[in-house]
Amino acid sequence: MKNYISPPFLQPGDKIGIVAPASVINYEGLKPGMQLLTEAWGLEIIEGETLKSSFNQFSATDEIRTNDLQKMLDNDAIKAIFAARGGYGCSRIVDGIDFTKFLTKPKWLIGFSDLTALTSHIFNLGIKSIHGPMVKSMTLEGAETAADSLRKLLFGEAVEYQVASHPYNRTGVVEAPIVGGNLCLLSHLIGSNSELNTDGKVLFIEDINEYYYNLDRMLIQLKRAGKFNKLAGLIVGQFTDMKDNADPIFGKSVNEIIQEHIKDFDFPVCFDFPLGHVPNNLPVMVGADAAFTVTEEKVILKFLKN
Repeated sequence: MKNYISPPFLQPGDKIGIVAPASVINYEGLKPGMQLLTEAWGLEIIEGETLKSSFNQFSATDEIRTNDLQKMLDNDAIKAIFAARGGYGCSRIVDGIDFTKFLTKPKWLIGFSDLTALTSHIFNLGIKSIHGPMVKSMTLEGAETAADSLRKLLFGEAVEYQVASHPYNRTGVVEAPIVGGNLCLLSHLIGSNSELNTDGKVLFIEDINEYYYNLDRMLIQLKRAGKFNKLAGLIVGQFTDMKDNADPIFGKSVNEIIQEHIKDFDFPVCFDFPLGHVPNNLPVMVGADAAFTVTEEKVILKFLKN
């Protein structure tokens, strides 16, 4: 297994950056998360200019959002960069980012949903990142376990998840690098230099607010692109607020759609893993070697030291 580079783990007193690289954010809604990061975790925040600006649905123009993230990436004093929220917009700026200095002194990037465009790109550069709670979501009711797990990952503590079994699960045990994110973004990145190579990997997927037929279409795209052919394992996260056609209906549930497209493969699979657009969005260290175990009784996901 290739060893992807871990940025240095955090210590109390470290400086972190917060930016909004995609959609516009309500600054007041960030204050509980910022308070957690400073008072409970002991970190010092450097705020990006995109936290208090707006440009239509975006936090700022593409140029300003690009420059805001670039400054955080290039600032040696900053040890991690948290996204304030996702939404839409990272795909518009990823090709404008210069990762040259970042590659010489990597730092953690934390986010999910639309941030999949950035975490996938960084993975292709050989650097680990974290798919997990953002500042807006880390203090939601029910997010306590996810937030504490994020703290543990960032501060270099061991993290292991145990999740109840699901009737659609397929048993197996693998150790492999873990990759993934938002399904819409993963399908959207195919054909770009941010496209994920899933060969020999454990893939995790999640999504929100999509029609069932579009879920079907995105899975077909992944399958036709060969993303399941040499997969080591699959973690099906939360598919939140999914929608069926009014009339006629699509005729299958989310899990039935996913199961149909992976039935001819033999890798271990778990369904209903708590990651995605839910308060208990358990963080995943993208690029880390992971031990993924699916038994009849439970699912275990453990990140390995490397």
